Order: sequence, then structure tokens, then C-alpha cells
Amino acid sequence: MTELTTASAPTAAPAAAPATTPGGAPAGVTHPKTIKSFVRRAGRTTTGQAKAFEDLGPRFVLPYVPAPLDATAAFGRTAPLILEIGFGMGEATAHIARVRPGDNFLCCEVHEPGVGALLKRIGEQELTNIRILQHDAVEVIDHMLPEGSFDGVHIFFPDPWHKTKHNKRRLIQSPLVAKLAARLKPGGYLHCATDWQPYAEQMLQVLGAEPLLQNTATGFAPQPDYRPLTKFENRGLRLGHGVWDVVFLRRH
Repeated sequence: MTELTTASAPTAAPAAAPATTPGGAPAGVTHPKTIKSFVRRAGRTTTGQAKAFEDLGPRFVLPYVPAPLDATAAFGRTAPLILEIGFGMGEATAHIARVRPGDNFLCCEVHEPGVGALLKRIGEQELTNIRILQHDAVEVIDHMLPEGSFDGVHIFFPDPWHKTKHNKRRLIQSPLVAKLAARLKPGGYLHCATDWQPYAEQMLQVLGAEPLLQNTATGFAPQPDYRPLTKFENRGLRLGHGVWDVVFLRRH
């Protein structure tokens, strides 16, 4: 899953990318038959996370129901709606929700300790504009999210699947991007970030090939102000790793 893992979107020279097919997969690699937005990780829910589940889960964790989501009812208000896929331990999610209180954030994550950690942050920071779906995001997209319903989508630090033979497991591929683009409102944005340059290059190519989307920059985008530097990211920067942001808009 992810390590982490408007609404105006913001508007770094990349190294050579590995050869890819027009669909965005590396040359010679076919797409998987079924996209999955996650890989289950071993993990242990702490006492604090378990208490957050008990105290805050009924309010902030939505049930997966294969029917269109009523976002106004789920959040108790009408506001710009942002989808996040894979929030990890919720550090960036809580930060963004805090600095953008006028937006609603619908967040998908299957990793139970991560869900518990975000619930704990929600309680500690008194956040009210987050709702969580502890379910595979692809099924959520297919069965709960109508087209043209989102103002933005965040996908931060998805699993890079470093080995070439595993590249086909990467989340950012043409079929999913097409689904996400269709669910954005005109002018809505799709923001991806990664610290693995070959994956950044693939993201840029796949998003650039989607006819409903247009890049906000020539190549990679500056880091938007709302996305914080997390502990994970700072550690990578200290080791000399780069971080790349890709921000595209849904065409009008």
C-alpha cells in the first residue's frame, strides 16, 4: 500500500524513463486482469488505535455499500469533495484536512492500523471533514462513486513495485486513471506523488495519455502547498532521494 497511504490545483527535470507501452505499462508487460488498489501488510493495531476505532469509528468510518454514495449525508454538509486512495498512517491526510477545512475528504485504506492511526489523529486534532472507507478503492470507485462527483483525487506514495516483473502491479495504470478522470468534475484535479523516479515517469506518461486530462505543468509539478513533507519523505530526502509530484486537471 502506501507509505502515507481543491480546491484549486497548482500549476525538476526527469531522468530517462524505462521503455513503456502506450498504455503506460513497461514494454513487454501486460496489465493485470483485475486492478487492486492495495496489498495487505502485516501490522498490529495499538491500544490507542483500537480505542479510536471504538470511539470514532461509528462516526467517521463509512460502510461499503455497492450503491451511489450520498456525500452530503455522509459529511453532513455540501462541500468540495476530494478522494484519497491509500493514506497509510494518515499523517498527510490529517494535515491536509486541517489546512483545508472547507473541503470534504473521502479516504480509502484497507490497512487496519492505518485506519486506526487516522482515526486517532481525527480525535486529537478535532477534525470533522474526513470520512473513511476501509475497502478496496477500485470497488469503491466502481460501485459507490458516480461520474463527475469529485473536485480532486490524491494518490500519495503508492507502492512502487520496484522490480520490473512486478511493475504490472502498480496502481497508476490506464484503466484506473480513466475511471478517476471520469469521476472528476470539469476543472477537478488528480494529484499523484512518488519518491521512485521510474514510477514518476510512468505516472506522467499514463496521465498524459488520458484524453480527459491535461497537465498543469511542463512535466512534473511543483509540490503543492497543501501536501506536507512527512517523516517518511524527509528521511528519503536526507538519503538523497527525490520526490516527484504530478498534477493533472480534468478538461472542461
